[in-house]
Amino acid sequence: MITSKFMVLDGISGVPLGCEVAETLQADGHATIRFDCLDQPARSLYELRSACAKVMNKRESKDGFYLLPKLTMAMLAELIEREAPTHILVIGFIYKFFDPQDLRRLAKAGQAQLLLYDTDSCNLYDKRREFIFFIENELPIYDRIFSFSQVAARFFRETRQLPASYLPYGAHPITLPESQDKHIDTLFVGSGDLRRILVLEAIRNKVTVFGDRWQRNFPLISRELQARITDRAVWGKELHLLLAQSKIVLNITRSDFYGAETGVNLRIFEAVAAGCFLLTDHCDELKELFEIGKEIDTFHTSGELAEKVHYYLEHEEERTRIAQCGHARFMRSHTWRARIRQMLLQTDKW
Repeated sequence: MITSKFMVLDGISGVPLGCEVAETLQADGHATIRFDCLDQPARSLYELRSACAKVMNKRESKDGFYLLPKLTMAMLAELIEREAPTHILVIGFIYKFFDPQDLRRLAKAGQAQLLLYDTDSCNLYDKRREFIFFIENELPIYDRIFSFSQVAARFFRETRQLPASYLPYGAHPITLPESQDKHIDTLFVGSGDLRRILVLEAIRNKVTVFGDRWQRNFPLISRELQARITDRAVWGKELHLLLAQSKIVLNITRSDFYGAETGVNLRIFEAVAAGCFLLTDHCDELKELFEIGKEIDTFHTSGELAEKVHYYLEHEEERTRIAQCGHARFMRSHTWRARIRQMLLQTDKW
């Protein structure tokens, strides 16, 4: 019997996703170590060497993309040799930290299966050269690709013949602080984005907003909505307190995600994990995960959003029933434990 040992290379540790995936693997009985790529010392004179490398690359290819990996392969080679993992799971991406081809060689030498959990490719859609680089230089190194986006997984599989499959986000169950007065009508937590601004204006007097990159967009935002914005990201216990105080948790996908027909982001699972009533913009991917109108609800337009916010604020009993059903569905199907087991079933060496 092969004993699995996972090495999680976390490329997006600014959010807790990679840490939660590693914790879940460990709790489910798999030996697991996590390497935080963002918390490592950069190679010497990185900024200067990176700038020089970009200049040289521009001379060779004016339309190409080049990024000097921030970390040296020596530290990773030593770690892989010492730990001898059977599986190396990259969270997000690796190209910003290590050369993908070098990682492929190390994995092959150590007979480790190389996996990617693509959590961020939609963030590259408006960065054409970088997205092409990611597709051509990183994605082909993996034995298996799991993408948070059904659209992205299909695109990788059908246009590049890559071994990609759909694996949406998950979450840990969240226990909210008890006896909280629900004085927030509608809570939206997320960064500033043009589409979000346009949608939120429809409920400007019924929404409370937290997140970064809002103040820079204030010239586009009404004074009424500005007054309801706190331009600061929130995570962890502070987020949980806000969720506990909210009657409606609103999710609005960013413009690039929405344009790619991908609306299943991390906030959806955090909201139902906490037992909150979730109202999110509609996308077809949601219909495979939740029963719309019974476990969560959706809107198609800003006008419909305003109507549903008004309706659910007036119908507490129905709102509570949907929230309870959504939480029950989450506990059955969408915890990180369930999600990781789905991943392992599709992993050849498991």
